[in-house]
Amino acid sequence: MSEKVLFVDDDENILRGFTRRLQGQFELETATSGLQGLSMVVNQGPYAVVVADMRMPQMDGIDFLGRVKVYAPHTVRIMLTGNADMRTAVDAVNRGNIFRFLTKPCPIDALSHSLEAALEQYRLVMAERELLEKTLSGTIKLLVELLGLTMPEAFSRTNRVAHLVGKMATALELPDVWQYKVATMFSQIGCITLPPEILQKVNRQEPLTDQELEMFAGHPAVGQQLLAHIPRLETVAAMIEKHQQPTNLSLSPQNLSSDQDKITLGAQLINLALDFDQHLTMRGSSRAALAAVQAQATRYNTHLLTLLETVTEPDPNPEAKNITLWVRVRDLEVGMILDQDVMSASGGFLVQADQEVTLSVLIRLRNFAKGVGVREPFRVRLPVVEEPVPAE
Repeated sequence: MSEKVLFVDDDENILRGFTRRLQGQFELETATSGLQGLSMVVNQGPYAVVVADMRMPQMDGIDFLGRVKVYAPHTVRIMLTGNADMRTAVDAVNRGNIFRFLTKPCPIDALSHSLEAALEQYRLVMAERELLEKTLSGTIKLLVELLGLTMPEAFSRTNRVAHLVGKMATALELPDVWQYKVATMFSQIGCITLPPEILQKVNRQEPLTDQELEMFAGHPAVGQQLLAHIPRLETVAAMIEKHQQPTNLSLSPQNLSSDQDKITLGAQLINLALDFDQHLTMRGSSRAALAAVQAQATRYNTHLLTLLETVTEPDPNPEAKNITLWVRVRDLEVGMILDQDVMSASGGFLVQADQEVTLSVLIRLRNFAKGVGVREPFRVRLPVVEEPVPAE
């Protein structure tokens, strides 16, 4: 993992001195203004540590480090200044959330020790981030798969939709992509309180009574209440609560100025991706699904609607579009997609159509096949793999 350190100071002599004396210990880069430094953070990062002078023209160190916090929240920030008054220190801590406040002239040994401490802090932050992204996300994925086996009407699509949300969040270069994916995977958890017949009607696009509409409209709030008190999932819970009625549809993903903006954008991503996937299931074509959501453009964030078109996988070629097979349970493989509901030999519902065959789904069907039996054969779709174009 790269652990670059960025020094930002309008005095080039100071920058040359730092580079000369610290180059052997750290991977250093320099910028002579806050604007240049911010451009480097956005376009050449990530940087493990950013050290900024306080007094710079156009953008002072406090303003600069405050913006670094927005664009690179995991980067550790250090203020280096010759103006060590209390007001400057308080502003630096409150606005820039700095790790160290160093005064000029700063002995090179003291600066070196501060950089080492900052790098260690960065490693701790990144280790926690990896734990959240991999361990927590993996655990949640398993839980959602298990919920999908017991409540397929609510959870059969969540892994697929979370993948789409992850692609969109990554394309937008949003920090903490895992939060958007986890929020999508848990977006239907409030449905565990609803009668199955309501979920079946929703999936079949059948009209709901006023009472059923009220019950269904309440599931995001229930989901928020279930997750709100779990550490690290507060933002996820807030995204879930708002995903059926997202606001501020003109919000630009490039200008998220607050945690509330992040929550709003997450709700908009979930809403758009769920609707797109619902249309995809009904119409069988990504082009037709895109046309359907574009026909209701006023319901969605215009920035996200434009992005959806660029990240959506094109429909496969006509020859490969309808690759389906009739299989028995013994022939089933992870990655296949069920093209019809799978029923037990006695007529009980087992797994919903359009569910991807995961390991847990495969084991469930094998166990039923050994016991009460499964109605076989049943139809599945194969994921289409594009053939590489041979070089000329």
